Amino acid sequence: MLRLEARTHTPRALLLGAPLLAIVFTLAISSLLVAWAGAPVGQAYALLLQGGFGSRFALTETLTRATPLIFTGLAAAVAFRARLFNIGAEGQLYLGALAAVAVGGLHGGEGFLLSPWLLLPLMMLASALAGAALLLVPALLKSRLAVDEVVTTLLLNFIVLLFVGAMLDGPMKDPGAMGWPQSVAIQDALQLDKLVERSRVHTGLLGACAAALALWALLRFTTHGFQIRAVGSGARAAAFAGMPVGWVTVKVALLSGALAGLAGAVEVAGRAGYVTLDMSPGYGYSGIVIAMLAALHPLGVVAAAIFVAGILVGADSMSRAVGVPTYIADVIVAVALISVLVATMFTQYRLRLK
Repeated sequence: MLRLEARTHTPRALLLGAPLLAIVFTLAISSLLVAWAGAPVGQAYALLLQGGFGSRFALTETLTRATPLIFTGLAAAVAFRARLFNIGAEGQLYLGALAAVAVGGLHGGEGFLLSPWLLLPLMMLASALAGAALLLVPALLKSRLAVDEVVTTLLLNFIVLLFVGAMLDGPMKDPGAMGWPQSVAIQDALQLDKLVERSRVHTGLLGACAAALALWALLRFTTHGFQIRAVGSGARAAAFAGMPVGWVTVKVALLSGALAGLAGAVEVAGRAGYVTLDMSPGYGYSGIVIAMLAALHPLGVVAAAIFVAGILVGADSMSRAVGVPTYIADVIVAVALISVLVATMFTQYRLRLK
């Protein structure tokens, strides 16, 4: 009979080789699906890579798609580090986007006393506060009443989307949209600058990378970071050591929700300019996948977000060239997640024949 046994020591070669084996396994499984679709596997993967990273346009589109994914990935990573399972980043993103338009667009820019240099930080702050406030409710319910945050954060996504829909058809609706449900646009002066001319990649990418670096430093070098890691490793042991577990959970919720809210603000200010109900193709849910692929490491989130964005962008090019459905990108990301989780498990445990 086979059973799992905890490792007392993990070889460095296993730590380095496990992710590589996970990637090889992912490509092998996805190859079966590509071949089943009737496409040449080698050509399909070459087109996928070229479509995501093989040209100036492809790379800038990948980085544009990766920007909100970095924010939502960080939101999931820091929450999961403290065993606060935030499944509501999608709703927090939309509420942050709505707050950005409320500050930067509803007044139309006429007769407004604040300059864009002051209004842009206020817009970002409003988005962060909106996302933080939305996650604060499930965090308090968990810490005070032991309510499962997976259920509450997931259900809040649907409530927020309904609220956003009501606002887009009501007080925040753009009168010039010819009946299309979208909000008014933010001021042109509040649009984020482009990093590369004649592309959509914007300075929000730099903000996302800075947020990843700051979060890594927080978790690694500060007392707050130590408390977050301690609560995530064992809440009962942390409480026995005198740590305020409930307060740590609330702080993590505020930080995680703020990061997801900033994803909405950056998407509005950097790319869309206004809010629609299809503004996010699941960025909040993809952030969970990215956080797990990165093993909850903030700097790893950046690489994982670029990888996932490249797969999603490259799948469009591959689909047009060889007729493989674009859904293969979702399959690749999902199999990669499962493979990495299994590989990580085998770095901590070994199979023992009993």
